[in-house]
Amino acid sequence: MGKAEFLPNPSPAPEVPEMPDNMESVDETPAAPPPLSCVTVQKDGYAFHCLTVIGQIEGHYLLSPQNKTTKYEQIIPQLVALEQSHEIDGLLLILNTVGGDVEAGLAIAELVAGMKKPTVSLVLGGGHSIGVPLAVAAKKSFIAPSATMTVHPVRMNGMVLGVSQTLMYFERMQERIVRFVSEHSHMSADRFRELMLTTGQLVMDVGTALGGEEAVSEGLIDAVGNLSDALDALVAQIPKDTKKAEV
Repeated sequence: MGKAEFLPNPSPAPEVPEMPDNMESVDETPAAPPPLSCVTVQKDGYAFHCLTVIGQIEGHYLLSPQNKTTKYEQIIPQLVALEQSHEIDGLLLILNTVGGDVEAGLAIAELVAGMKKPTVSLVLGGGHSIGVPLAVAAKKSFIAPSATMTVHPVRMNGMVLGVSQTLMYFERMQERIVRFVSEHSHMSADRFRELMLTTGQLVMDVGTALGGEEAVSEGLIDAVGNLSDALDALVAQIPKDTKKAEV
């Protein structure tokens, strides 16, 4: 048998003074700041929510901490809340993204396209790859003169099985993108496929890079514009008999 040891009695816990009945407990924990990727702005008495999609759109797998990412599990609840909010009159979606997860990007685009409230997208810097469906998902789309949009086929990182089923999977996923873009823009499906398969423009890749004016002339984006144009387009979508929000 092991040797028994006698441990000293622990020191008694200090007494906590009782709080008087007329005093309330105050939580001194500072409130968490609002996300920096969204802000609500006022325009002509209306309240519009500005949501940004930046960096790489993150899907089911976490990306490296060095990557600037937009997480779809954070964007989707915001869109649902915006659609149901009585205090928000519309959505301004600002894009500067290199693309990312196809299914995550399409999920966000479908939600934006299904909103009844006024929606306007503005491409700044770049709206590449899966950022194209996001840009055209809004009821009105703008692109800055200096911005670009890259249209290319679906790609996949990591190990890929070189079998016919893999090519069929890529083709089906690609058709989902083509169908969505053609339904929500003025570009035909055939023209979009043609731009996706163009050779000679991109280094070590297939596709087309469109500048601001080119994206509009091709029918992909509605107009060249900037922030003031996007806000004016949001106000124009609101019915005239709608009561203005109190500032």
